[in-house]
Amino acid sequence: MTSSLPCSVESYGGIIQTPRALLQEALRTVYDRLAHASIMRLNQASMDKLYDLMTMAFKYQVLLCPRPKDVLLVTFNHLDAIKEFIQDSPTIKHQVDETFRQLTETYGGLSAGEFQLIRQTLLIFFQDLHIRVSIFLKERVQNSNGHFVLPVSGPVPWGTEVPGVIRMFNKKGEEIRKIEFKHGGNYVTALREGSFELHGDRVLKLGTNMYSVNRSVETHMSGASKNLASRTQESIPPNPLAKEELNLLARLMGGMEIKKPSGPEPGFRLNLFTTDEEEEQAALTRPEELSYEVINIQATQDQQRNEELARIMGEFEITEQPRSSASKGDDLLAMMDEL
Repeated sequence: MTSSLPCSVESYGGIIQTPRALLQEALRTVYDRLAHASIMRLNQASMDKLYDLMTMAFKYQVLLCPRPKDVLLVTFNHLDAIKEFIQDSPTIKHQVDETFRQLTETYGGLSAGEFQLIRQTLLIFFQDLHIRVSIFLKERVQNSNGHFVLPVSGPVPWGTEVPGVIRMFNKKGEEIRKIEFKHGGNYVTALREGSFELHGDRVLKLGTNMYSVNRSVETHMSGASKNLASRTQESIPPNPLAKEELNLLARLMGGMEIKKPSGPEPGFRLNLFTTDEEEEQAALTRPEELSYEVINIQATQDQQRNEELARIMGEFEITEQPRSSASKGDDLLAMMDEL
């Protein structure tokens, strides 16, 4: 893809910058001001990661739009998400509805070619950005080189047919020949078009929360079509032994008293057989001349050792330092590292 932006350059302080570089710098300035409009403060590293995440998410949404006009549906999905946060503020909700009205008035009547020009201009702006995002890599919609994977399955754009047929027409517009071919995908016809009204089903999921539990993307990788539409993120049940492991660690450190149960003394039994039945069968067939002794292992705590460990642990003084504004950015940086 070649850039259609002007080739002129401008110099600022000896640094040659193209118009696209100037636009990217202006966009970065907008992000900085938006991020610091609240009480949150971000350091340079956190701001860089936030900017990279936002720009790649936007590029992903524009690139995978089924048709150019769906860019407007993506924007409406963003506005719908904003309205969910401001249900208790009628004044702000009215401003969002007014924004929706102006977007519809300005872009609702554009032709498919004009929307294609808008979409291609946006992609040209982000064409050199190939930053890897963990959630996209995990969902297999982005390759290891940062390039996005185009879908070869799922519903086709509204108003189009499932690929697989080549039609030929004469000068009068009459169909004279039809050739069918295998497209290699798993396409289906779109059931309905997304709503461009103030309230309605957008159908298109691009522009919605990409961190939601149920997300489905169909992509084509390594020459095979991998359908992820039915895959959902299952919740992992907590490990019931986690608490016991922590209690055991506390006992080994001498920081927890072992309460003796009121019943019989607890213990454990080592079974080298697969089942208890196999052990009983082996005991019946054991020769009488073979005997074994019970080995007792003393595992009680040494009170003197516990007192020494408690004294050592008491020498470690933990003082809570006041959290600075920069630490908030470090926390956000750590959260984004986990994505």
